[in-house]
Amino acid sequence: MSLRIAVALAATIGAGALLSTAAEARPSVVSFRGDYSPGTIVVRTNERRLYLVVEQGKAVAYPVGVGRPGKQWAGTTRIDGKYTNPAWSPPSEVRRDRPKMPNVIAGGSPQNPMGVAAMTLAGGEYAIHGTNAPGSVGGFVSYGCFRMLNADITDLYQRVSVGTTVVVTR
Repeated sequence: MSLRIAVALAATIGAGALLSTAAEARPSVVSFRGDYSPGTIVVRTNERRLYLVVEQGKAVAYPVGVGRPGKQWAGTTRIDGKYTNPAWSPPSEVRRDRPKMPNVIAGGSPQNPMGVAAMTLAGGEYAIHGTNAPGSVGGFVSYGCFRMLNADITDLYQRVSVGTTVVVTR
């Protein structure tokens, strides 16, 4: 299961509406080069930016925290799930590095690294998600996930759907 999200708990917690913090989000529309269809998410790891293509030559840009050295990846995938206030179970690699971490961290907990929302990516244990550590956004900080400010993940969450193509470049 992607990110080993506790699906039953996420479904229960996620049944509520996503907090409406879109007014706090200040994504900017920027010029964007690349041959991607509108609606595609492009993560440029080296820039630590996530782009949502809105039309040819234009995209909404968001800062993101990306994989630390050795944890970065590239490829094309799709969003395969959307969760609000998701519970989180640390993957084995995280548990190996932090063995005292609990098996499940409840959604909405300040210790939950998923923030207010997560969109899981097909084919692995990765997600685009919020964070309760806003200072980590913009850095090389994760095990391969993409961290966004909670206001930004709220904005992006409302703009995309399950099935959205995600292209990750280095």
